[in-house]
Amino acid sequence: MLTTPPRAAAGLADNPGMTATPPFDPARALALARETLGIEASAVLAAANRLGDPFAQAVAQVLACRGRVVVMGMGKSGHVGRKVAATLASTGTPAMFVHPAEASHGDLGMITAGDVVLAISNSGESDELTVLLPVLRRMDVPLLAMTGRADSTLARHADVFLDTSVDKEACPLNLAPTASTTVQLAMGDALAVALLDARGFRPEDFARSHPGGSLGRKLLTHVRDVMRSGDGVPSVPTTATVTELMREISAKGLGASAVLDGAGDIVGIFTDGDLRRLIEQGTDLRTARASEVMHPHPRTVAEDALAVDAADLMEVHRISSVLVVDAQGRLCGALNTHDLMRAKVI
Repeated sequence: MLTTPPRAAAGLADNPGMTATPPFDPARALALARETLGIEASAVLAAANRLGDPFAQAVAQVLACRGRVVVMGMGKSGHVGRKVAATLASTGTPAMFVHPAEASHGDLGMITAGDVVLAISNSGESDELTVLLPVLRRMDVPLLAMTGRADSTLARHADVFLDTSVDKEACPLNLAPTASTTVQLAMGDALAVALLDARGFRPEDFARSHPGGSLGRKLLTHVRDVMRSGDGVPSVPTTATVTELMREISAKGLGASAVLDGAGDIVGIFTDGDLRRLIEQGTDLRTARASEVMHPHPRTVAEDALAVDAADLMEVHRISSVLVVDAQGRLCGALNTHDLMRAKVI
């Protein structure tokens, strides 16, 4: 009968070709982590100190681009490239990532004469990238190179060379791309930030490309999108009794009701809190009318205002409901904090 051999002793690799794993040393792990962060922080700072005219030229090339920024990179530089392309696209610069190896097998057709290519390679000698250089030159496509070697094939063929060199990698073996990819990523962010500023990119523009995010909801959602309207808006005339007033509040579930004059204009509001205060004061609710117990001149919000502005209004004045008016100042809706929470505005 076949039996499963016992596992290797604790700390030894299952693979016989590998050496034993040394005991875990928490102090060493913390020391390496601090050293890694220090090396990468120093590398980014050094890159910042090297910035000059080439960076400004790169920004100008992209601003003049009629098409998209096509980002390319192999291996870890490719992963960085995907993030750089995504950041550019979300901050007002149309961009996409094209894998260099796939470009040699048909995807090069994604690049048009109006595009700009941003090629990322630490060595500047990635075969998959360098083989594309003659083709890109014939297409007359501006080439921006982000590489760690000024004498590399990529840098020499580029219209603009962005220096992302590092003294050493954070990897203890100085092999795994660590500091170099961090500098590439930071340089890509710097490029995106400079571009969004040059384009006059605003929070509203960011929200339009992030409609599913919290910022998108806050900057794209208007009061009219989340307010209660039509029969869902509680309102009573000034002559209504308190009983009629409370029946309207209960039926509409807003916790408040608008009070309207004979012309249909808003003259007041009455809330659940007002009722509690009247009871505490011993007011005779059997004879009182809406005009006598309402709060006159209530706060309102325009239907075309941002929902987040309505939330701010309610927070500042410590109210849970607000009436909504149209361009003529007429009642057209109502809103409370629960409506805003359901819409994930707050």
